[in-house]
Amino acid sequence: MSTLTSPSAEAAPTGVRALAKRVMPQLDTLPTAAAVVIFVGMIVYGEAAYGRIVQFNTLSNLLINNAHLVILAVGLTFVIVTGGIDLSVGAVIAISSVAGVMLINAGWNPWLAMLLMVLIGTAFGTVSGILIQYFHVQPFIATLAMMFLGRGLASMLSTEPERVPDDSPLRSLGEQLKIYDGPKVNDIVLTPGVLIAAAVVAAAFFMLHRTRTGRTVYAIGGSEQSAALMGLPVAKTKMSVYIISGSLAGLAAVVYTARLGSAQNITGIGWELDAIAATVIGGTLLTGGAGFVLGSVVGALVLGLMNVLITRDGGIPPEATTIITGGILLVFVLLQRAVLARRRE
Repeated sequence: MSTLTSPSAEAAPTGVRALAKRVMPQLDTLPTAAAVVIFVGMIVYGEAAYGRIVQFNTLSNLLINNAHLVILAVGLTFVIVTGGIDLSVGAVIAISSVAGVMLINAGWNPWLAMLLMVLIGTAFGTVSGILIQYFHVQPFIATLAMMFLGRGLASMLSTEPERVPDDSPLRSLGEQLKIYDGPKVNDIVLTPGVLIAAAVVAAAFFMLHRTRTGRTVYAIGGSEQSAALMGLPVAKTKMSVYIISGSLAGLAAVVYTARLGSAQNITGIGWELDAIAATVIGGTLLTGGAGFVLGSVVGALVLGLMNVLITRDGGIPPEATTIITGGILLVFVLLQRAVLARRRE
C-alpha cells in the first residue's frame, strides 16, 4: 500500500506512479543512532570525569536551559527535510521578544502580547514562504533577508535590555515546578516552558511521521518535481514548513524570554546556526528527504550537554564551544555523505 497516493496519483500513468518510489521517505537511522551514541557517550564521560552528571537536577537543568533550542530545531527539521533552510529564526526571537516585552510594559494584556510574539514569527515565516515559493527566491537568500529585517527592526525598537515585570504571567512560564523531591538538591524540576517544548515535539512527531502532510514534506525533499507530478500539494506544503518554522521561532521567544526575564535586540545571534547544527546532528539530511523530529531533539541536547561539560571542565575556554560544535557538525555531514553514497549503490 502506497503512503503517498492521492486521487490524482491513482489515475496517473504507470510511469508517474513509479516516481513515488523515488520520493518515498527514506528514513535512514544511522545518523540519528550516531547522535544517540554520542549523547550517551558524553554522559558517561562527564560522569567519569567530573561526576554529578547522571543526576535529576543536571538533566532537569539541561531540559530547562535548552527548551527554546529544541523548539527551534523542530521547526528547522520541517524546513530542512524539504531541502530548504531558514536563517531568520534567531532574528525572529529578537524582534518577537523585544516587541512582546515592550508591549507588556506598555500595559498590554500579557497573554495577548505572548500571542503576538508567536504571530510575529508566523508573519516572518509567511513572507519567507511567499518569497521562496511564488517569487522563486533561493531559501538561503530569502531567509537571510528576513534575518536582517528582523534584527534591524529589533534594534529600532530598543537597544537596551527590556525587563519583564516580576508579576507578569509571562514570568510564570519560566517558574520551576518540582516534580520529584530528591535528596539534597537532586530534584526533578521542570518549567511550563519545558512542557511546551514537549508538546511541540509530540505534535511535530505526529504531523511529520504520521500524516499525509508529513509524507508530502519528505516527498518534496526527495524530488520536488516528482512530488508535483504525483499531484501532491507542493506549493501549500512548502509555504506551511516556513510558517511552522517562523511560528515555532516566535514560540521559542516566549519560552526563552520567560526563563530569562528580559529581552534584547542582540538575543538569538547565531541561534539559527545552533538549530541547524542540532537538526543535522540529529540525522536530518541537508539535501532533504530524510530526518527525524526526535533526532533533532537529541541533537539539541547534545549541544546543551556539551556546554555543561565545558563549564564543568573549567579549563576549556567558552570560545572553544563553537570550534567543538563545528567539529561535531563536520563529522555528521561526512556521515551523511556516506549514507547518501550507500543509497546510490
